[in-house]
Amino acid sequence: MGCIQSITCKARIRRENIVVYDVCATIDQCPTRIEETSPIVLRYKTPYFKASARVVMPPIPRHETWVVGWIQACNQMEFFNTYSDLGMSSWELPDLREGRVKAISDSDGVSYPWYGNTTETVTLVGPTNKISRFSVSMNDNFYPSVTWAVPVSDSNVPLLTRIKRDQSFTTWLVAMNATTKEKIILQTIKWRMRVDIEVDPLQLLGQRARLVGRTQQEQPRILSRMEPIPPNALVKPNANDAQVLMWRPKRGPPLVVIPPK
Repeated sequence: MGCIQSITCKARIRRENIVVYDVCATIDQCPTRIEETSPIVLRYKTPYFKASARVVMPPIPRHETWVVGWIQACNQMEFFNTYSDLGMSSWELPDLREGRVKAISDSDGVSYPWYGNTTETVTLVGPTNKISRFSVSMNDNFYPSVTWAVPVSDSNVPLLTRIKRDQSFTTWLVAMNATTKEKIILQTIKWRMRVDIEVDPLQLLGQRARLVGRTQQEQPRILSRMEPIPPNALVKPNANDAQVLMWRPKRGPPLVVIPPK
């Protein structure tokens, strides 16, 4: 018989009833900017990853709440800071590094599972009798500090010689029923950010660091298929809380400098 006349079938929000258009994902075409103003730390600011989309949601016939927005997870991270021939510090995600999980949430730490809760999401409260048109957008970049001196030393002598970072992310546009947690994946984006900085610690402050390798980032890929969201991408901890700063000397055992939160 089918279910054309079924109230239950009519009342469901389905993927084919949601329209997504003007999907855009870019990384600014500018180089990473190095800041050498502090005698304690070097700072660098990468270009921004930006994603946006327009969405048309059908009427919501039931007393349901739907949230549409961006969810992001880190799939891979290498972040090494080399200090001459003494060793290196590294920010690490142990569960990801050891293969226990495929991804870690990159939520803001408050709005799980969403990346944020301002421009990143729109909430629709049913029942509604009209379609809803809206835009959702997000952006992300790196702006960390790296100590000139060895992080486990009492000395302030600058010994930093290299910063290498390579991180990969998956970003999903998702419609989620806030009550049942039903998820409809609307779009999947893959992107990567790489940083390679050479440092001569013997030079004067302001003249030590230079960008090496590529000056522009690869542009994000908007996938033609919908990739599923790993469970760890939806829950605590997020990447900022899960990461550990290690000191890995050339000689001797590694040390935990900053444990996970």
